[in-house]
Amino acid sequence: MSDEKPAREPIAEDARIDALEARLKAAREREEKRNRPQVKGADANYRSGNRVLADLLGGIFGGLVIGWAIDRLAGTAPWGLLVMLFLGIIVAFRNIIRAANTRPDDPGKDQ
Repeated sequence: MSDEKPAREPIAEDARIDALEARLKAAREREEKRNRPQVKGADANYRSGNRVLADLLGGIFGGLVIGWAIDRLAGTAPWGLLVMLFLGIIVAFRNIIRAANTRPDDPGKDQ
């Protein structure tokens, strides 16, 4: 009974370590692939939305401030404020329309 050989030979230590390293490497690759950002356009859309908001607010507030300053200096209240507010809104919408009509892969879209 003591002279019997086992049914299977034990796997060498190096083969088990190599197999474990290969499985760990495959698991790491799967984990990296799973954790990569899936949607690359989300950041571009977020930046585009922020730009539209900045153009709109900048046009309105810029027109208000410049119109108020003209009214204070020239004494033309409220006409300077109204005219400059109207021009600021026009400029803001023109910038928004121009930004909406540019293609995302245009190299000169921010210029």
